[in-house]
Parts: sequence; C-alpha cells; structure tokens
Amino acid sequence: MQFYNIKHPDERVSFKQAVLQGLGREQGLFFPSSLPEFTPEQIQELLALPFQERATKILGAFIGDEFSEAEIKELVTKAFNFPAPVVKVEDDIYTLELFHGPTLAFKDFGGRFMSQVLRLLAKERKITILTATSGDTGAAVAHAFYQIPNIEVVVLYPKGRISELQEKLFCTLGGNIKTIAINGDFDACQALVKQAFDDQELREAIGLNSANSINISRLLAQITYYFEAYARLNTDKPVLVSVPSGNFGNLTAGLLAKALGLPISKFIAATNANDTVPRYLASGKWEPNKTQATLSNAMDVSRPNNWPRIEELFRVKGWSLTQDLFSAPVSDETTAQTIVALDKEGYLSEPHGAVAYRVLKDHLQPGQVGVFLGTAHPAKFKGEVENILKREIALPEQLAKYKDLPLLSANLDADYELLKAFLLAEK
Repeated sequence: MQFYNIKHPDERVSFKQAVLQGLGREQGLFFPSSLPEFTPEQIQELLALPFQERATKILGAFIGDEFSEAEIKELVTKAFNFPAPVVKVEDDIYTLELFHGPTLAFKDFGGRFMSQVLRLLAKERKITILTATSGDTGAAVAHAFYQIPNIEVVVLYPKGRISELQEKLFCTLGGNIKTIAINGDFDACQALVKQAFDDQELREAIGLNSANSINISRLLAQITYYFEAYARLNTDKPVLVSVPSGNFGNLTAGLLAKALGLPISKFIAATNANDTVPRYLASGKWEPNKTQATLSNAMDVSRPNNWPRIEELFRVKGWSLTQDLFSAPVSDETTAQTIVALDKEGYLSEPHGAVAYRVLKDHLQPGQVGVFLGTAHPAKFKGEVENILKREIALPEQLAKYKDLPLLSANLDADYELLKAFLLAEK
C-alpha cells in the first residue's frame, strides 16, 4: 500500500519510505492511500484470535505488500511481548491497561514496533531519530531503540515539565540515546523537530527520522490494542471508548480501528485544560491557546500534531466530527478528585487515565459499555498520585532501578541553530 502526504496528495511513498522519511513536504503527515475494511464475519474471526496473531493480520492489511507474513509475525512477536489486559472498574466501565510494557506506558506498543521495522531498514543506512516528548514517548522510544546498531536517538523534552521518574527512565541510558532538556514547553520542542525536518541539508547529513506519533509505523501499531479491548469485553452492548488525548495519535489509531470495521459505537477525546479540540468541535474555530502545565502532563499539547489525520479520516469515511466524536476537558481539580474516587472504588489510577474515566463516566448512558485507556502506570506519577491520595504507592522494578541514576541530558534554549549544531556534532 502507498501512503500520501495530506498536504500534498501527489507525494506518495511506500510504507518503508514513509517510516524512514517520517514527514512529507511542508511537514505533511502520511495517510493510507486506501483504507482496508474487514467484513463483519472477518472481524469476528479476528476477535477470536490471540493478540499477536490478530495483530499480524491487522498490520498485514496495511503493509503486507512490503513485508511477508512471516516477517510481520516476527516484528509483532518481538514488539508486542507483553499483555494489554482489560480490567473491570465498576459496572459497565472497564479500563484497557496499556502500561505493562518495559517503560510502563502505552507508547511501548508503537515505539517497539517502529524499532523493529527500523532495525531491518537500518542495515542499509545509518539513521538518526529525532523526537519530542511530553512525557512517555521519550522513554518508550529510548528503550525500544537502545543499543540497536546504526541508529542514534535524540529526544527533546520540556525542562521541568515532565515527572522526575519519567525523566529518569530515559535520560539515564546514554550510549546511542541522547536527551536534551529544552527551556520551553512541549510545543516549543515539537516546533524544533519540525524545523529540523524542514532542513533538507540536515536531513540528508544525519539520516533524520522521527519516532513521534507522526510516524506511520507507530500509528498503525496502536490500532491493534483496540481490537484486543473489544475482544476481551465480549459484549453485545454499544461500546464507547474514552481516550486521554494530547497529541491525538492514540485517538487516530482507535478511529482507524473503527474504519477497519471494529464496531465501536463512539470515541471520546478526553483532554485536560489544553482544550483546543473540545472548543473546536463546539465552535468550529481552531484557536489554540498557550499551552498550560497540568497534572496530566503528557497531554499538555495545544496544537496536536495528529489532528490533520483525524480530519482526513473523517473526510474519507464521510463521518461527522460533531456527531461521531465527543470531546470534553477535565480540570486538574476534577482530575485529583477522580483519582481519589477511583481509589475508593479499589482502582489506582494516574492523572491521564483519570481524565479519560471522568469524561466517560459523565457521558455514558444506560445500556452502554465504556472503556477508558489506562496509558501509564500510576507509579510513573508517584509524587503527584501520592500527594493526591496522601499515602505512598509502590514503585515497580522497571522504575526503581533508574531512580538513583544520574541524568545525562544536555540543556538548550529553544533555538533551532543550537539544536542543529548539537545534531551535527553527534554525526
């Protein structure tokens, strides 16, 4: 299958080229040239399969003309070697726990699949991955690519705006993983990445690639766990899925799962105070405000990169944004209250999952089943959660072993020339 640049539809590339290139001309996002669709009978057959076998068939529908089924199975087996359980929280409300991978966040799915694809492609050329993170992407990408030959990784993150444990998890590795604390917010980091991709000289000099959710390989990988959620629910009731949304890659993947034929009734985009999308759906005006720092910091994004893909998907499918997608913001005060309420019900959550639960709980109607995405382990936000609950929470081994290691990050102002000099010096 080919993938086209949403900004310049005449630019069409293969899956492999889209993965290597990351972005098209003028920072355009790649989108499938045709959307596969399974019949209801095929959907039922898929839902009956084990996760890895099902994921192989789903991803094969998009990239099967460039990789053999055996190759896709190998990629999937190496990338998705951890579970994605569905846990009952209360009657008719469940959570899909996506934090059982090596960095305890949903980004492990996309990051690890992309790393396996690039592991094959890097045999032919050196690759430098440049990515920005608002929290969990950095750790997932760093660990997925750590010590993979011929691949260098540079991660930008907003200094002082991610949790201490998030920072420790990916800024202590060293080796082929370079990290830079930027004096600015996530949008400033993202803008620097975009500038780098617009610099043709730099792209060619260092073999530039991106591992953000803008990369098509990460996006396609995330489709697979929506099928897993539906399979584990095993219900005939209408299913609503609430997605904590910042850069909107996770929601895009869910909507692609629906486009494939997965019978999810409705998606909910739950945001924090950075509410560009809820306001846009209400008013029809795209008016990003200055990014605000919140408890759910991985969602502190006011200009979500993946939104053009969502609009393109709705255009292609003939769906209505206002009728087929619901979005609402949740304040920090309500987020904290929700963490307390969930804890009293016996479920320990963190801010992002709490945001998704809150909007789902408020929107769910009798006769419906709701699923909210648990995108990170509560211990990744240990300080925030403990402050809210007024008690200590246990630290899993994946985090404990990094807690006392020294940070290896550089520190730069949000200045493109400084970043370019850093990247060329690492060449």
